[in-house]
Amino acid sequence: MNNSGNLYVVATPIGNLGDMVPRALQVLQQADWVAAEDTRHSGRLLAHFAIETPMIPYHDHSDERQMGRLLEKLGAGQSVALISDAGTPLISDPGYRLVREARRLGVTIVPVPGPCAAVVALSAAGLPSDRFTFEGFLPARQQPRRSALEALAKESRTLIFYEAPHRVLATLEDMATCFGVGREAVLARELTKTHETIIHGTVAELVERVRADANQQRGEIVLVVRGADLETISADSAEQERLLRILMAEVPLKQAAAIAAKITGGSKNALYQQALALKS
Repeated sequence: MNNSGNLYVVATPIGNLGDMVPRALQVLQQADWVAAEDTRHSGRLLAHFAIETPMIPYHDHSDERQMGRLLEKLGAGQSVALISDAGTPLISDPGYRLVREARRLGVTIVPVPGPCAAVVALSAAGLPSDRFTFEGFLPARQQPRRSALEALAKESRTLIFYEAPHRVLATLEDMATCFGVGREAVLARELTKTHETIIHGTVAELVERVRADANQQRGEIVLVVRGADLETISADSAEQERLLRILMAEVPLKQAAAIAAKITGGSKNALYQQALALKS
């Protein structure tokens, strides 16, 4: 692609408009087009800063033709600024396909950094931040969500999740089941906004706080969870195995796993799989 324009990946505020960086304003003012996840939502942001750059919608459900229109504009030498509803595009937001295809065609990709809810939450969580993993949104249904959490139960890095307000209590309850009630965690809600709330405690304490206060089930939510203590996991695993062997000698496999889960607070499914492995 010759004489192509630049594709700017522009971070925008996650709440407080005072967090808009000067370079982002300049890019949005000077670009030929703004590709926005929701043009109505982003229209209010642009209007606040008196930016009149025309917008074109681009989101997760955009088809290949819409992406093709943007690539054509870039190929014609026009510049496009990609923004999401809030924060840094591509972080649990649309844009991956467009950036990938634009790069393949030789378009220059220019990141314009700024706010990101995951990083903002981590910075205020007081949990280890030297190693962390961003997991985005967990599955909406309980069984797939628990399976995803069980797969992360032995992850030693700090875990960062986004969660919808109407699912946050169920997710915390599943974390208590899969990670254990004593795992340290932080609920960060409405970051940088008027009702910003950051709650620290064990997973069990967060469950009780959210269950008792409906306000904690509103707004944009980030959950930050301390990684697993591998030494503790090793000791717990050895104890679970010892308990399972005793129970398996007395009761059927499923019943042994269910009893072990009640005693240890572990996952019944995980303990059942462990019992199957021991039996074989």
